[in-house]
Amino acid sequence: MPIFGVLDRSCQKSSRLSLLGAARKNFIFQAFLPFYFSFTMKVLLILSLLLVSCYGDMYLHNPRGSNNRLDESGRARNNANRMFDSQNNNRGGYNVGNLYYYEGSVLSIEWTNQHSCANRNSHCEIILQYMCDKNIRDGVTTQTIPENPILCKNFDCNTDKRFGMHENYDYYMDCKHRNRNQGLFLADQKPKGKSAKYTRQNPGGTRRGYECPEERDYYPYWHPTPWKDIAIMTNDPERCEMYRKESENVKGRYTCEVPTEYKKAKGWRNYYIPSTQEECEAFKYPMNSVNGTRGVWKLNPSHDIPAPECRETTWSRDNHLGNGYGGYPNSYNWTLPDLNSENCVLRIRYNISTGEFDGWDSSVNASLNQPPRGTKASLLDIGERFGFNYTQASQRGYLFKQNPVVSIFGGDVAKNFQLRLAINTNQIGRVFQDRSHTFAVRRRPSSLKDKKIHNLNVRGKRGNIVQVYPAVEYDFVPNTLIAKNGDYVHFQWTGSNTNPNGNDGQGKAGTDRSNVLVQEKQRYPEGEPKEKTYGQWGGNYPEHFDSATFLGLDRKDLTSLATLDKVQYGGEMSELDDAGTYFDLGPRMITGTGTYHYMCSRNNNFSNRSQKGRIVLSDNAVYSAMMGRSGGTIAFREKGEGITFKPNSLSQLKNIQVERMSPENGHQMIMSKNGKMGVGNEYASDFLVINPHSLKTNKKFTVRMGYQSDSTEDVEVYRSDDNEGFRTWYQVKASTSDGKLEFQSDQGGVYVARTVANKGVIAGIVIACIAFIVIVGGSVLYFRKHPDKLSSIGSCMSNTVRSCREKV
Repeated sequence: MPIFGVLDRSCQKSSRLSLLGAARKNFIFQAFLPFYFSFTMKVLLILSLLLVSCYGDMYLHNPRGSNNRLDESGRARNNANRMFDSQNNNRGGYNVGNLYYYEGSVLSIEWTNQHSCANRNSHCEIILQYMCDKNIRDGVTTQTIPENPILCKNFDCNTDKRFGMHENYDYYMDCKHRNRNQGLFLADQKPKGKSAKYTRQNPGGTRRGYECPEERDYYPYWHPTPWKDIAIMTNDPERCEMYRKESENVKGRYTCEVPTEYKKAKGWRNYYIPSTQEECEAFKYPMNSVNGTRGVWKLNPSHDIPAPECRETTWSRDNHLGNGYGGYPNSYNWTLPDLNSENCVLRIRYNISTGEFDGWDSSVNASLNQPPRGTKASLLDIGERFGFNYTQASQRGYLFKQNPVVSIFGGDVAKNFQLRLAINTNQIGRVFQDRSHTFAVRRRPSSLKDKKIHNLNVRGKRGNIVQVYPAVEYDFVPNTLIAKNGDYVHFQWTGSNTNPNGNDGQGKAGTDRSNVLVQEKQRYPEGEPKEKTYGQWGGNYPEHFDSATFLGLDRKDLTSLATLDKVQYGGEMSELDDAGTYFDLGPRMITGTGTYHYMCSRNNNFSNRSQKGRIVLSDNAVYSAMMGRSGGTIAFREKGEGITFKPNSLSQLKNIQVERMSPENGHQMIMSKNGKMGVGNEYASDFLVINPHSLKTNKKFTVRMGYQSDSTEDVEVYRSDDNEGFRTWYQVKASTSDGKLEFQSDQGGVYVARTVANKGVIAGIVIACIAFIVIVGGSVLYFRKHPDKLSSIGSCMSNTVRSCREKV
């Protein structure tokens, strides 16, 4: 697990460590691999032999994760050290294939991780990051990019396109020559050098591409990196505020600049770079010169982009590279920023560690590492919790070291009953990662400005479930897409022609192909669809073209999706063999409400594999987000509108979905349930449907939404839900400001604003009427008692009229 803790002043001093350049006491930082380790062994676990080292592979499926593959035709990758250290199985990953996306479009990132997240059995952290640079590339060889520039064209490995490259040569050189963090708990591991390329998980300093091993193993890292944070998912969302604050997105990193003359004098090979402010400012070259040049402790600016999202991890179970809750892969919807780059890469890292210790204990640090001489174990006291002193723990094997042999019974029995534990101290807390092949993020054309674009891709590769494992078989991503009438969908996918020829599948051996056809019309009802349904989900035949209706697309687009004619003219296409691996229809507006079921004619092979998808299209805008203990906001398209959940409003991660309906559609929903709207006069807002209706929060969430009314009317908010058939409506206290309604609630359900008569206006009218009646009534009574007064007034009026006429 990412072990986090407070590194106090004494530890900083002993390790000569200044994290993130702050050199401040009590600075909290996170380490992806434990920089200290506390471990508790319970007798029950020992007896059942459940305490083992963690092997928790992580595979990226959309976008296609490489796992260091390029275009190998075998099931295993050729070179595990090609670009980065994945720690994954050699059979993982997909061959190279590149896509592009438009800025602001929504990309569904899908992955599988082998061990549990959001589970007490272990601690889990998942970090999503990206970087873009003109020299990032997949390369054309599976060889690792050289460390010696002599082996590269024009002596410049950064621009030698033969080799795949993510981080660049200069970044790795800085890592290689920089002192590693000397304050980290390493247990009994013995790194073979003092540079940042040696870590507890990589004690031999093996190079993988130009990745920095220390940066790979710890997060957030304390020196500058090219990686930008997208999202952080953690079992402990209480750390989210600090994660966002310490992200390099918003906070710069310090580094030490040493004189170029010093590097030259060392032949650009045997120099070192201090890693702390103290060491940096003490550095001088030439060392014995009074006028020697000092090192400069320099702040590198942040990436100057918004802080990453942070929330709980999505649930997954142990020993399982498969789906999460609901039968769908764990995923994250990334709204792509404005990058305008043709060379980007996505990275996902996953840490799995035992959860049986206090990871914030600052006393567990480098002082507990295995001493140079004496015991072969670290000095971490794991026997204390069992009531053992250190001598007793040593005698009975309760030591933190490689594969300890423990005596769980005392006395003479201990000699005859011992158990060896499978503990590897460089893996008991372990980081895995995968990275995508390169992709582009492009500016959208003016015709697509302010339009919502959904990316629809294909994941998986050729083969049956056993042959492709730990990759997956074909599927559409997202498998179920919920969109609004008038949104855009970008149909695009890629594949490979160099899959293993022996893998099962249709068409030419070794090749990936996909297409899209709406399924044949329904012959019998399936479930209880809310909208009209196109295509029989349980069927395996496509609809005839002459009667096919699919998202309002014209015949030309339907033909392209079915026959791939945008990339291929003619040839043998019954199983799409003569088409290419890549297809791009481009963004298309989708119209026509209903649920559309579609399939791939080549790969949908009943009882072997299913490649089908569905798109649910309605007139209603749908907003959704995974919300948990850290809270957050679901923002609507309209500025200033949305739903905000305070921290700890929810006790666990939930998929909160908000559907926004027009008054007409909302009223139709009520009538369809035989409900009634018995309050208010007219609708003053859209309907907000907060799903699940059964949602009950610990704290009230805040809703801001637009409304319409005139000055003679008041507005009130009401709530109901389908459990009551929309027959009973409850008023929710609300206020208005800046043309918005604001109210709070702790329940899901349906909310809408209604107009009611303005009480102030009514009161004014009533008072005026009463005054008028009083005046008229009083006058009548007065003149009845004094008729002479009425005659006098009449005479006066006659004289006045006569005088006016004479003057005229």
